Amino acid sequence: MAIAVARLKELLAFEDVSLTLIDSAVEIHDGYVLERLRFQLSDGTEVRGFLTRPGEASASPGPAILYAHAHGGRYDIGALELTEGRAALLDAPGPVLAREGYVTLCIDMPTFGERAGVTEDAAAKAALWHEKTLFGQMVSEQVGALSWLAARPDVDPERIGVTGLSMGATLAYFLAAVDHRVKATAHLCCYADFATLVQTGAHDRHGHYLTVPGLLKETSIGEIAGLVAPRAQLICVGWDDPLTPPEAVEKAFAETEAAYLEAEALGALVFLPEAGVGHQETPAMRRAVLAFFKGYL
Repeated sequence: MAIAVARLKELLAFEDVSLTLIDSAVEIHDGYVLERLRFQLSDGTEVRGFLTRPGEASASPGPAILYAHAHGGRYDIGALELTEGRAALLDAPGPVLAREGYVTLCIDMPTFGERAGVTEDAAAKAALWHEKTLFGQMVSEQVGALSWLAARPDVDPERIGVTGLSMGATLAYFLAAVDHRVKATAHLCCYADFATLVQTGAHDRHGHYLTVPGLLKETSIGEIAGLVAPRAQLICVGWDDPLTPPEAVEKAFAETEAAYLEAEALGALVFLPEAGVGHQETPAMRRAVLAFFKGYL
């Protein structure tokens, strides 16, 4: 039996987090609008965010996407990935998604962007000492961001998707697993069975943020991604990605596929592995993500 969502939240040390908007600035660009946002979390922490939306306002609420940024050892980027991109992406996703009709939000995760004054190692260690997890904090903040996004008057709360690459990918399917408000999730380049990663040594390529004590004793990545069923899920991986070796991907997918079969929703699960591809977005992945969200949002 798959792990219960409540138990998964316990392992993550999940907390209720709210985002309150305290400042914003609007910029008009070619074909899209950029909102520079500043939030305050429940504990008083200020968090930077960026939002892109279509250049022409719609008469009715439309679809939205919560975008989780990557890691890549580039602590300076954070939420800027939405508007400026990064080396592993084809280009900045925010303007592309806005021109496709989506309102898209991305916020700095702890230790990234404007929050990089605290290192990942220090934050992860401090969290564990307090019986919390850095990854659980990240997931909690993503849930808070989802709540804020869903409350916008230009967003249809029944048509929200999540996406991301690498660390953002992991956040995307964990968020979808714990929050059923996510209608569709598309993730790139960070889907693999963690126990197999440990066996092969590939786990050491991942950051300390992902350390969740006791997780593998009770569940697996394949089962967690399976909690998204029967909602739509797109999984994109490169077979030459050292962070997700094929044997670890195959084991995870067998478990996720079983969950979708049990939910009689196999048609909502899309798997796109690419030969000769490493830890990066490809044109095929980009096309698949846009087609996926167009079909489900």
